[in-house]
Amino acid sequence: MKKIFTLLTVLTMVFSSLFSQNISFDGIQNNLGNLFLLSDAKSRSISPENFTGEKGRGGLAKLGEGSASNAARDLGQGWKVNPFIKIAKGETFTLAEIDGSGAINHIWMTPTGNWRFSILRIYWDDEKDPSVECPVGDFFGMGWGEYASLQSLAICVNPGSAFNCYWQMPFRKKCKITMQNLDEKEMSLYYQIDYCLTDVPKNASYFHAQFHRTNPLKYKDVYTIVDQIKGKGQYVGTYLAWQVNNNGWWGEGEIKFFMDGDKEFPTICGTGTEDYFCGSYNFDRNGKYTEFCTPYSGLHQVIRPDGAYKANQRFGLYRWHITDPIRFENDLKVTIQALGWTGNGRYLPLQDDIASVAFWYQTEPHQTFSALPSKDELEVR
Repeated sequence: MKKIFTLLTVLTMVFSSLFSQNISFDGIQNNLGNLFLLSDAKSRSISPENFTGEKGRGGLAKLGEGSASNAARDLGQGWKVNPFIKIAKGETFTLAEIDGSGAINHIWMTPTGNWRFSILRIYWDDEKDPSVECPVGDFFGMGWGEYASLQSLAICVNPGSAFNCYWQMPFRKKCKITMQNLDEKEMSLYYQIDYCLTDVPKNASYFHAQFHRTNPLKYKDVYTIVDQIKGKGQYVGTYLAWQVNNNGWWGEGEIKFFMDGDKEFPTICGTGTEDYFCGSYNFDRNGKYTEFCTPYSGLHQVIRPDGAYKANQRFGLYRWHITDPIRFENDLKVTIQALGWTGNGRYLPLQDDIASVAFWYQTEPHQTFSALPSKDELEVR
């Protein structure tokens, strides 16, 4: 009887949470608690089969015009004539350009080639500098260029290297999304961008994501995940691609959030790297790192040495602040320490290869991002 009562209590809490979600504006924030509500939002989708997302304009490519014309030669127009695009080396392709107000609800894509050399950028409301600038692999939690299953609320990477993003991204005047191919080879890209056209309220902020990499981290330096955020907003996620260049445990370092004028000491200070990513005790079960995925956090990727040319351990970790966003009024800086152990029980500052993506919402305008690393500095070796 006690077990049944406990189960009913948990279920009540779950459904109460779902149905008490704040429905902030029409057609954008969807969950199990408000899917039954009618909306005047207009659903649209952009893909190579409908580059503009216009109503009634999908699947119009004719034989000879599309990327799969040969495969569809016996069927003709309307039969998957143009399901993907090719982006030449050095080229930037505009994936979407949307006028009006609304929100991106979902992005799906499957890029070929080197994921560090494919740069995703998103611009809001005619801004000249992107609010999102990131290698596509790192944006979707695949910073090492190797597939790993990632199942979470914000990002899913499914078998076949299918990248999915569920961060909601409102805009008031315009949205522009591009992909730049830095590689020496042509790349193919299947993609679909699902969005709605609807009014956006005054208190809606804009989605941002910024990539950083330091390789290697200097001795006793602290790794900066993001700096120079100016404005009001909330920090909502961290992805780290971490290569360890020492033997032993590497995750004793603390994450720190410096907000609204903090200088030497932060307002929020974590207790350890694995603690921040919602694990404990080195992610260790029976002497091995143990991968896990949850809706809000995970160690989804562990790349182990192979005894030959893969000499270093590499990790992929994510932490989404969906239920616990880090809110700031004026500014934010986020850092994390790289700490291991010496042989005599003292902390050891590490000199690891660390890359990161910071995800946040804020008012515009935003501070111009520091320059993206060069192609050679981006490359995973």
